[in-house]
Amino acid sequence: MSILRRLDRDAERWLLLVFYVMLVVTMAVEVIRREVFSYSSVWGEEIVRYSFIYLAWIGAAAAVKERAHIRIDVVMHYLGPRPKALLYIFGDLVMVAVAMVALYWSWEAVLVSAKFGSVSAGLRVSMVWFIMAVPVGFALMLFRLVQSLLRDFRSLRDGTPVFEGDKLFD
Repeated sequence: MSILRRLDRDAERWLLLVFYVMLVVTMAVEVIRREVFSYSSVWGEEIVRYSFIYLAWIGAAAAVKERAHIRIDVVMHYLGPRPKALLYIFGDLVMVAVAMVALYWSWEAVLVSAKFGSVSAGLRVSMVWFIMAVPVGFALMLFRLVQSLLRDFRSLRDGTPVFEGDKLFD
């Protein structure tokens, strides 16, 4: 299997794992430090906070990829394959528009932070690295939305059932 195919399949999964482990380990260390040694650090809190932010944005992109985001799909049960595909395409196009606007404005925040050289209070690291979570998340979402649109157009053209993702509840 090629590296690009593996990245396409597992990129969000591995990124989520890295940030989740970083969050849990740092939080556990900070709890032990606080409860056992009566000492805590500012940097530990920041690592947990920013890991959680990256988790949220990368998780949003993973949800778009798997069509696992929250939706009300009661109408979908009554539609045939073609109208269902058209509705999914419409939803993805709306999301593309929202993601493009959000990407633009979140990138503006990164540029402002870079221009003024803001740093985090505890880690003393450029805030650009942390603010980048939002444009990175929206860029990943856009990439996954384009993939979803191509998949849906293929389903529409071929008359095959559209990918609906795994159901959480039935």
